Amino acid sequence: MDVNVPDARLMPATLAPPAAFSGRGRRFAWTLLLLAVAFGAVPAAIVGTGSSYLAQIAITTMIFVILSASLNHVTGTAGLLSIGHAAFYGIGAYAAALLSTKLGLPFIVTLPAAGLIAALFGFLVALPTMRLVSIYFAVATLGIGEMIYVVLLNWVDVTRGPMGIRGIPPIELFGWQADTLLTRYLAVAVIAVACVWVLHRLTHSYYGNALRALREDDQCADSMGINVERLKIESFVVATFFAGIAGALLAHTSAYIAPDNFRFMESILILAMVVVGGLGSLPGAVVGALFMIVLPEALRDIGDYRMIAVGATMFLSILLLPKGMLAEGTALGFVRRSFSRGWATIAGGTPVGWK
Repeated sequence: MDVNVPDARLMPATLAPPAAFSGRGRRFAWTLLLLAVAFGAVPAAIVGTGSSYLAQIAITTMIFVILSASLNHVTGTAGLLSIGHAAFYGIGAYAAALLSTKLGLPFIVTLPAAGLIAALFGFLVALPTMRLVSIYFAVATLGIGEMIYVVLLNWVDVTRGPMGIRGIPPIELFGWQADTLLTRYLAVAVIAVACVWVLHRLTHSYYGNALRALREDDQCADSMGINVERLKIESFVVATFFAGIAGALLAHTSAYIAPDNFRFMESILILAMVVVGGLGSLPGAVVGALFMIVLPEALRDIGDYRMIAVGATMFLSILLLPKGMLAEGTALGFVRRSFSRGWATIAGGTPVGWK
């Protein structure tokens, strides 16, 4: 007897095969695991040890997760090689520091203001540079990053130059102050998770597909009706906005910032996180940040040899995994399997979305 088996893509959601739940289930399980580590294991370790060093490493890691994820948005997804990301990180930090110490503005104002000020500078930088391609754009961002660093170092009347800015107030929301190791970490972790979630929604959407299209072939994308120049500017502005948010978190958690926190080597470190994790992969950017911050600290007991070990590990990871620890194809496939059930059909039974 012949039995007609309908195409799973055309079946209603309630009749979809059990396999359709596997992708969503795995995604949910990984999300729960990461949240359990960020909001369970790490806080427990901070409370259990009472170590300010451990707490500072955890806070620094979360800040660099934001930086790595934001740089991945413009370099990994949109294909614009930026090697001056630390400059916008510094703009956000100094904006938050000055607004809080000079004007007495609260954290709930300085945090978004730092992001918006960094994004404004990013927009001003993007306007004349978006016509550049490949290595020329990278060199332009390098030059602008160094210019911003020199301004921070020499504009003593405003930035206090090499002396830096001290006495930056801690994170405070509606009367609640993050004045302990645990509360500082939790505040930064919540904001970092929120930033990564927003970047995730942008990356895994039709907007993210358009960014990948201009990365692969901007002329072809332009011929298909995509406003390439506007999209490049938008991606750069979004990345610099989140860099400014990370800078504000640094200022309010460390209570002191100086120009040396935002030198060229910081930009290279952030870029290394994106490359090691996997260009274009948001989970890879997160893993790359964890790897590049935690590994050197874990190897501190071997003294001067630790940087040799870190360099060798980076070299081997790139040699053996040239697409990164979590390659973009793997990350996209994972998300598409998770979303395929919800995007399977529209009215009339026509398949849409990812297949």
